[in-house]
Amino acid sequence: MTEGACASPGCTNVTTQRLACPKCIQLGITPTYFCSQGCFKTNYSNHKQVHSLAKQILAASNSASHRKTPPRDGVSCDPSASAEQRLKLPIWAQNYDFTGTLRPALYSPRRTVPSSIRKPDYANHISGVSDSEQRDRASNTTIRVYTSEELDGETGLRHACRMGREVLDIAGKALRPGVTTDEIDRIVHEATVERQCYPSPLNYYNFPKSVCTSINEVICHGIPDYREIQDGDIVNIDVTTYNAGGYHGDLNETFCVGKVDSEGKHLVQTAFQCLSAALERVKPGTLYRDLGTSIHKVASANKCSVVRTYCGHGIGSLFHTAPNVPHYHKNKAKGTMKVGHVFTVEPMINLGVPGDSTWGDNWTAVTTDGKRSAQFEHTVLVTENGYEILTGREGEPVMEWKPELITR
Repeated sequence: MTEGACASPGCTNVTTQRLACPKCIQLGITPTYFCSQGCFKTNYSNHKQVHSLAKQILAASNSASHRKTPPRDGVSCDPSASAEQRLKLPIWAQNYDFTGTLRPALYSPRRTVPSSIRKPDYANHISGVSDSEQRDRASNTTIRVYTSEELDGETGLRHACRMGREVLDIAGKALRPGVTTDEIDRIVHEATVERQCYPSPLNYYNFPKSVCTSINEVICHGIPDYREIQDGDIVNIDVTTYNAGGYHGDLNETFCVGKVDSEGKHLVQTAFQCLSAALERVKPGTLYRDLGTSIHKVASANKCSVVRTYCGHGIGSLFHTAPNVPHYHKNKAKGTMKVGHVFTVEPMINLGVPGDSTWGDNWTAVTTDGKRSAQFEHTVLVTENGYEILTGREGEPVMEWKPELITR
């Protein structure tokens, strides 16, 4: 929105009086201006969605909502600290009631990104807020259609997705028993910067790391730390890269580390098959809500459940935008797929119940029964004849189950 323009969709009046929304000011977010009290009242029902989002972000409770500011004291230490110090429980976890056996450790200080790297608007925001995403949520009523120029430019959307693929492959090769997820974070961070990209998770609503690493009962948004990966763990690595063209590319995979039991392997394969089944439905004319039915059928047939709290999303110049892509059956997602739509599909599949809760770090989502969870994700483009996996491996136009690629 240009300086002096009214925030009401379709209004062309200039905000000569600069009437700011008082609720925005109260919440401490970037003020939104309207040309008149009448215009403000007419469009308030739409505008107040921004307030709802801001409350979710800024709240400091331990509820199941996510992307909140994590505690800043008693959670990190220098890599040169003693093993005893590095493996201490974070201060929030010392009297915490965990649902499973996994325990967090401290993590290293925030990594830096060279000034020459293009950064998203939240990278240096004190609360990690993306103003561009807030404006989009408040006023956008359509799903963006990407042009061939936006997709195929030297640093277009395809490039961002290809960089993400390369970084995830590098990180996956480093997985083995004894490696810490903090080390995986270092590898992801350095590989991303080497490609002249910014690691999208870093400082997104104050997320403290450059990648999400989710182990065993962690569903998503796990924070890399000094805990060593154990023989038999299943580990999800979720990578997003933001390139010089201003586009994000997002993908993740779950790896089996060492001797994973048959139940764990079954879960990981089921999660892979759930994503594959959903992608087979992607083509012009498909309703976004229908993907959840395909995922539900595969999960149920394999005696697994589908997490309902987190969903796929539109992506490109924004990290998260329309459409929302729920993964569960009988959801009420809006929208029909059209050529040029770009979005992620990322079903989270649990061995036990579908419920989730959030650790006291205000990020890490875990299963409520402590049983394991697995996930795979791709960024996809709707094409004339179906879909294209923008984050796929080279020479793999459709998903193929090859267990050797995710076994470490």
